[in-house]
Amino acid sequence: MFTSGIEGPASGPDGALYVVNFGRDGTIGRVDEQGNAALFVELPDGSIGNGIRFGADGAMFVADYPRHNILKVDPATRAVSVFAHLPDAHQPNDIALAPDGTLYASDPNWANVDDGQLWRIDRDGGVHLLEAGMGTTNGIEVSPDGRRLYVNESVQRNVWVYDLDAAGAISNKRLLIRFDEHGMDGMRCDADGNLYIARYDAGVVAVVSPEGTLLREIPLKGRKPSNLAFGGADGRQVFVTLQDRGAVETFQADRPGREYGQRPTSP
Repeated sequence: MFTSGIEGPASGPDGALYVVNFGRDGTIGRVDEQGNAALFVELPDGSIGNGIRFGADGAMFVADYPRHNILKVDPATRAVSVFAHLPDAHQPNDIALAPDGTLYASDPNWANVDDGQLWRIDRDGGVHLLEAGMGTTNGIEVSPDGRRLYVNESVQRNVWVYDLDAAGAISNKRLLIRFDEHGMDGMRCDADGNLYIARYDAGVVAVVSPEGTLLREIPLKGRKPSNLAFGGADGRQVFVTLQDRGAVETFQADRPGREYGQRPTSP
């Protein structure tokens, strides 16, 4: 039901799963708890979504990579507005939501794999370039306590970790783990801070500890997982988007996702 651009899964406040590019690019689909999918919203002309997160009030944030925007979708009216514009971005790709409501966005340049960028989007929509000259920045996530930011580079196969301060500034960049083969795409933390990483072309989700130890690999039916999300009744159901299948696969984790049972604090 989804295109090869299937991406950005996120569990909404209503318990449904939201995924970009339902039927055609430039849309967002809603998948209910029984696996029934339907069109949720069409994005403005020229916009195509990638990462999705939900804010404290249930609003949906969507990384719109062709137009270099972070879009905001009202869950009740489904009205779409521009929350933040990143004029100097290559293509905002995936987004992570910190416990305080701050957004972080990866920004790869696929035409130049050594020109990736990293952005912070404040709660008022202000944008800040945190780092440039990186690899192909892709998956991005914040630790459960909001003190660490994780970013991976698909082509270089590195996962970096930064310290985050109260103002959202990054410091103390260091390598968490590097893989010898295959790529990486989206990633999310469980409640213990373990990273679940979509290993593109490897057909697995890798689980990595906060110390950088590869704990296990979960095999998938598809070979090209693009992203994943925690959800379900207890937060332990993991949904994985597969580009080669245009489908969503699911498995049960032993711990809930970090965002289960909590919402970001208001400003």
